[in-house]
Amino acid sequence: MEARYDADMTHKLAKTLLGPLGFLAAGLLLAPVLGIKGGFAVGTAVWMAIWWIFRPVHIAVTSLLPIAVNAAFSLVPNAHVIARYFTDIVVLLLGADLICLGWSATGLDRRISLRTLCLIGTSLKSQILVWLGASVVLSAFLPNTVVATIFCPIAVGMLKFVGEKYITESKLAVPILLAISWGSGIGGLGSPIGSPANLVAIQYMEQLTGHEFMYIQWIGRFVPLLSVLFLVNLFFLWHLDMPVKSFHGTREEFRKMYEELGPMRTGEKWCFWIFILAIVLAFVRPLYAAYLPGLKPSYVFLILGMLMFVLRDEENREILTWNFAEKNAMWGIMIMASSGLALGTMIIETGAVAKMAQLLGSLQLSGGFVTMFIFCAFACFMSEMSSNTGAASICIPIVISICGALHLNPVPYVLAVTAACSSAYVLPVTTRAIPVGFGLDAGLQMRYGFKLTLLCMVVNAVLCWACMEYLPLFSYL
Repeated sequence: MEARYDADMTHKLAKTLLGPLGFLAAGLLLAPVLGIKGGFAVGTAVWMAIWWIFRPVHIAVTSLLPIAVNAAFSLVPNAHVIARYFTDIVVLLLGADLICLGWSATGLDRRISLRTLCLIGTSLKSQILVWLGASVVLSAFLPNTVVATIFCPIAVGMLKFVGEKYITESKLAVPILLAISWGSGIGGLGSPIGSPANLVAIQYMEQLTGHEFMYIQWIGRFVPLLSVLFLVNLFFLWHLDMPVKSFHGTREEFRKMYEELGPMRTGEKWCFWIFILAIVLAFVRPLYAAYLPGLKPSYVFLILGMLMFVLRDEENREILTWNFAEKNAMWGIMIMASSGLALGTMIIETGAVAKMAQLLGSLQLSGGFVTMFIFCAFACFMSEMSSNTGAASICIPIVISICGALHLNPVPYVLAVTAACSSAYVLPVTTRAIPVGFGLDAGLQMRYGFKLTLLCMVVNAVLCWACMEYLPLFSYL
């Protein structure tokens, strides 16, 4: 027994040391190219990736590494890094978590789980199709973090109901939570308001062309591409190693159990309608934005989540108490979602991105497929390191500058880069942190996500290059 304990401790120590060793190796190797600070900023990403895969510590602890590394090495002002850990994303996640905790307290989670099973059915392929499709469609109109925050607790509740008590160890949970994570990411391409990154692209497009970039022009160029990406994601998920073809039980059994619940109780009704109100207010944000400019969806969710401590159920008890919320809130999700923004801040402010841009400019590019692929690869890398909005803000002006130097029409390349910024699937940061916080294995997400990122990178580059070559309208606005 003692020998086994020693072996386990040695194994854990080895996995722990891999992180800082990877950090040092990456930092020293990249220092001649990106500078000392830039090399160690990227090395921080390597350290985080290693620990997320091998998990010698909790994944939320790994997400705090940007603060620790920056404090030790003074890469950038630490206040800039710390500030990234309490942003609108964290407020959104906190508010949504409070609303969903009300589901557990009132039993609404059981009711929603049964209703979901009745509607979708028990086939695993059907489940993947519906969760992926719903995530893509909804994120075309809502922020992708909102969509993932809405769907993950519903999916997890459904999985627990069918017997998957430990989501971290559940093989059934992997394709479903990945469908939500990845669908929420690519769906933003469906409309100009689907992601702030799209608005960044539109701003640069209008500067390039000198006239307004119409929404119908966006849809005509990106919806066909989104449809192809949807199919690539769907077939990839369908071909993951699935333990079973369907859940235990039938629609009829679940329908009977749903009927046995009887009518909704007062507490359930409050939780349900607050959830619906939060979604509606996020959807109709353009209608009141001019009058309430500060009331973004993040703050809507928080305000409505706070109501859970005020409203009472059918027995005149508070729906949510702070003791219950403190013990059950998923604080780790909030840290993980922010870590990518902190990491992105380090990579940008150390000058690593500027050095990468110089490297791109020094390549003897001449347009065509190779140039398209390199731009897409750069956009995917930056989207992994930060957020798709941050990636678009960095990559698009660089691409325009390089195209200008090469006397290339920048429009098709900017469109390709915009699509690539929404096609990152690997690191559990920003939107991709949310399913991990609900129990998805970060190592599996990174392993599968790496394969899908490479696949979608090629698909983006091939499709955009083909459109540039054979569909003249794609290259002009």
